[in-house]
Amino acid sequence: MTSVKTRVVLAEEPEGVQRARRLLRSGRVVAFPTDTVYGVGAHAFQPEAVADLYVAKNRPTSKAIPILVAQIEDMTRVACQIPAIAWELAERFWPGGLTLVLPRAERVPAIVTAGGDTVAIRCPDHSLPLVLINAIGAPLAATSANLSGRPSPTTARQVVEQLAGRVPLIIDGGECPGGVPSTVIDLSTSPPRLLRVGAVSPGELHALVPHLA
Repeated sequence: MTSVKTRVVLAEEPEGVQRARRLLRSGRVVAFPTDTVYGVGAHAFQPEAVADLYVAKNRPTSKAIPILVAQIEDMTRVACQIPAIAWELAERFWPGGLTLVLPRAERVPAIVTAGGDTVAIRCPDHSLPLVLINAIGAPLAATSANLSGRPSPTTARQVVEQLAGRVPLIIDGGECPGGVPSTVIDLSTSPPRLLRVGAVSPGELHALVPHLA
């Protein structure tokens, strides 16, 4: 890929959000802190932007990219055939470290889901990605801000070490409070399946999903 100039701005600088908004709306990729680890994201409804996200991370296009939303109601923008348990789990754990896998809505570009029929969705418990989502008026296709196969970063410095020259902007919001990836549960199958254990424990999930596989 062609090297780009990477700028690092502090999260409290108003210019940082404004710059991120311009970049994201124009199809560029931005790195930012979340409640789990640092993420790198693009406008979820712009296929070319998502393609650049894959390139920036050296991520195989066979691996789908999750979507971040700003509120529970936004599930209907990116998913369809949403079961009642999805709303119950979102009410209980969003914003927070739980990712729900659901049938994808038609407007979600196939590149986001690696051509699959499902999409992974989360509402992060961190003000910055929520501000960015609201600023561009669209969800973010976002994943951890690391080169594929490398450790997920919890500081902006770690993002710089891996993605400098690959993304135009890194927003430094200090160390991420979580440091643990989200738990992932697949609600597109019956019974639902636990795909990854992370910030939300299986015990917490079983209270609402007793037949979790």
